[in-house]
Amino acid sequence: METLTRSQKARLAIHSFQTLADALTLRGNYKPSGKSGEKLAESLRQFSPEIYGSMSDPRIVELQGLEYVVDRMPKGIERCNRIILTGNEDFQNTSFVQVLPLKRRRLSYLVSEKEFCFVITKGMTEVYDILTHITFLTIEAQKIQQQICDKEGGTCPEWHELGKAARGELTLEGATLDQAIWNLSIILGRTYKETRATYESMNQTHHGLHSNSGLFAIIYGMGERVISELKSPDEHLTIYFPPSLQEMIGHHQSASTWAQAVKEHLIQRNLQERPLHLISANMHSVKNVIYGAAVVSAAGEIAPPSLYEMIPLLKDRGEEVDSFAGQHGYSFLADGSGSSIDVMVIDVAGIDSALLHPEISFDSEYIQREKPVMVIMDYAFGTQAFDVMDELLRPYHRDGRTIPFHFVSIAIMGKAGILPGKRGDIMLATAHVMEGSAHNYIVANELRTEDFEGKATVFVGPMVTVLGTSLQNRVVLERFSSSSWKAVGLEMEGGHYQRAINAAIIQGHISSRVRIRYAYYASDNPLYDGQTLASGSLGAEGLIPTYLISKVLVRKILNPLGDRRCELPNL
Repeated sequence: METLTRSQKARLAIHSFQTLADALTLRGNYKPSGKSGEKLAESLRQFSPEIYGSMSDPRIVELQGLEYVVDRMPKGIERCNRIILTGNEDFQNTSFVQVLPLKRRRLSYLVSEKEFCFVITKGMTEVYDILTHITFLTIEAQKIQQQICDKEGGTCPEWHELGKAARGELTLEGATLDQAIWNLSIILGRTYKETRATYESMNQTHHGLHSNSGLFAIIYGMGERVISELKSPDEHLTIYFPPSLQEMIGHHQSASTWAQAVKEHLIQRNLQERPLHLISANMHSVKNVIYGAAVVSAAGEIAPPSLYEMIPLLKDRGEEVDSFAGQHGYSFLADGSGSSIDVMVIDVAGIDSALLHPEISFDSEYIQREKPVMVIMDYAFGTQAFDVMDELLRPYHRDGRTIPFHFVSIAIMGKAGILPGKRGDIMLATAHVMEGSAHNYIVANELRTEDFEGKATVFVGPMVTVLGTSLQNRVVLERFSSSSWKAVGLEMEGGHYQRAINAAIIQGHISSRVRIRYAYYASDNPLYDGQTLASGSLGAEGLIPTYLISKVLVRKILNPLGDRRCELPNL
């Protein structure tokens, strides 16, 4: 029998994890410590996601991956033994406390001291994301338990000391802190230096409403939960998938409500017959590019000739930017659907072009003649991208009326993992290859390398749309990069967006001549240690590529449409 390659084994493991997750969702529940949970853990270990680092090493606890996970899960998740993933629950009139993760837009509620409920509004991608995080936490918790417990069921002295630190019984400073970190490093199988670095990193986010529990409390909570499971079957961590979740999966309930609100907002502003330019992006860069120079000037300062030098001057001036923008064509629509996607609308005809930054070229006659409108939507999450784009591109139907919208261009701006380059580089998609399926979509991307004026390294080629940030394997990604696919990066939404765009063209909702613009900046390189997402965000490094892409997109909208030539990868 032919031996499978490492890449094939990893792809099979990813497929197994996805299939198991789908099956468990239909079954209704599972225990991570049970047979189904063990199979999930086995699959996760086999494809060994880059973001989870040394998870597969039974001797040590993975610290960077742990920090990444707890920052994206609600505070206290490490000690819970009952987790419910549901759909369309309304907890507004209950005593349940909403807990927002530090670095992930996610609806979660603390139902009791050891019970969390996640309201799933973003489809199966969100389910996969949560399940991979829970599986990772279970694997690491079992390592901790095995390290601290002896054959008779007792625990080591270091564990007792950790309990004091976790409960706040110690004043963690000076020699006491050093000793506590040293004891913890023994439990984790890590060096003092590694443990100290993670402690200090987590301690920075330990305070405030949206925070994690701190390293001592997290490790102690994980270990104690597994110890409780061993003592009593009633304490076993159980994940539930009620029927409301199954009814939500595959339907566009939140997305439909969201899109309806956006269309009604456009109609209220009498913009429904204007040419619309849709941009999926963050909620600051396009706004700052358009209005930032005027706000800086209004404060009595001179806007620097470089756009990238001007942007730091806008820090802590968000309210000033919003106030000025509100007088010049801008409006903001906060999400009320549960989709976690806010929207900004900018009537370009209301912009005072004389106050634009000098780097923003524009054609005033074109603007006054065409009166374009920008619709900027916040980032979607995985498969949610299809739902929201599919609903938004449909005509508006209400009270027997049908109102079509004139979408002239659709731009997807986002961050992605890069394969041939480094953090901060830019990728232009020529296609989206859907990982784990036979679905591939060619992209007639209007953006070209020369649009970026040599101010960044630009890679052109196919992008891999992955199942999730936690479902990435180095061997599989190397295969996409080095094989005839010649993929330049990976992300989570592009293929889903393109599927919806293609469907809208086929159904006649939008013109086949709609301008498509995909540009990503590299937030990480999963093929290199120290450059994965678990290594931390770009920070200031991300400013130039973010605003460079934003500037290019704004220029495209403020000037007459050029030819439709598209850049192709170097074959």
